[in-house]
Amino acid sequence: MTEDTNNLRSIFKERELRHPPEYVWRALTQEHLIEKWLMKSDFKPEVGHRFHLEAEWGKVSCEVLAIEPLRTLSYSWAAYGLESVVTWTLTETATGTHLKMEQSGFGRDQDQAYYGAKAGWEQFLDRLEEVVANLDGQG
Repeated sequence: MTEDTNNLRSIFKERELRHPPEYVWRALTQEHLIEKWLMKSDFKPEVGHRFHLEAEWGKVSCEVLAIEPLRTLSYSWAAYGLESVVTWTLTETATGTHLKMEQSGFGRDQDQAYYGAKAGWEQFLDRLEEVVANLDGQG
């Protein structure tokens, strides 16, 4: 957890994946793969594209803010009063990919969202790892 000058909090999660950045990037940017590990979506990897993530508990409104293929993906994440930004950073390693996720913008009065997201991202990242592993042999 870190704080910025606006007294906002961030969540950081990191994983070492034994798969190349290309596989991880596909899982982060292809609509049918996003649905397998995160939520149903109408994502397109284009800056400015507005999309939704949808689960049984509701919808998240998002907009792609930045893309550097195989390296960085950033999008807004707005739901239930939370206005935040999710940023993915991929770094190629000798054994695969170092993946870092940051969700920033949690206010001090948003404990439920903050702690819920902290737990939720662990589950999402576990499923992301499974999706990436299943891309082996699929090119």
